[in-house]
Amino acid sequence: MMHLYGAIGITRQGFHKRLDRHLRFMDEAQQVRRLIGQIRLDHPELGARQLYFMIKPGFMGRDKFEAFCFENGFRVVRKRSFTRTTNSLGVTRFENLLAGRELTGVNQVWVSDITYYQIEERYYYLTFIMDLYSRYIVGYSASENLLTENTTIPALRMALGRRKVEPGLILHSDGGGQYYCKEFRELTTHHQIRNSMGKTAYENPNAERVNGTIKNSYLRHYYPQNFRELKNELARAVRNYNKRPHQSLNRISPKQFDKQYTRASS
Repeated sequence: MMHLYGAIGITRQGFHKRLDRHLRFMDEAQQVRRLIGQIRLDHPELGARQLYFMIKPGFMGRDKFEAFCFENGFRVVRKRSFTRTTNSLGVTRFENLLAGRELTGVNQVWVSDITYYQIEERYYYLTFIMDLYSRYIVGYSASENLLTENTTIPALRMALGRRKVEPGLILHSDGGGQYYCKEFRELTTHHQIRNSMGKTAYENPNAERVNGTIKNSYLRHYYPQNFRELKNELARAVRNYNKRPHQSLNRISPKQFDKQYTRASS
């Protein structure tokens, strides 16, 4: 094998570093593809160059971003496709463990998603983790980019710091790269969390609804003007969401439901 590396003029270590960089690029590109679809719902006629200056992906220059949009079907404005997930390496996917599953308590299934939030011409990214049984948001993060260490990892670390979980907890998400990259999988493996994915966003509807509620029912009324304010107002929004009566919980709040369940289980 060492002869092979030498034949192409690169060391084994250099080869694997280059491969790791490429895999990270594919992970981030996967999430950008999905975000472009979300943005196009709000801005149907937005061109690729305008999208670039709104998203500002740090790992991709303007010309490469425009080519990326064209290669992925965004040259002509069209309705978002949740199933376009292919790339040259293939996409890591986990089985959907929620299909036909009936929940009986908290900390059995957490659902998660990443969405964007716009302040003037700048886009930021919000990650939520919600207990599917109680609808309680157990972890969240706000970030200036789509790196895993700033999105899903801090949100999951927050949730794990707040909740005592047993091995076998399911964490369900869509196919975003931040949910299957090496660093995130190492964290879930360490805590014996089972990774689960839906093939489309329609297989993660509760997480999608949380995104919309936090953004449209709270943050847009709090008017954060910069990233520091966004982080503060996001914490406020999550607190208020957890105190908001929920139809699926017989009109009590996730916080009340969580307390009642804890008392009943003790």
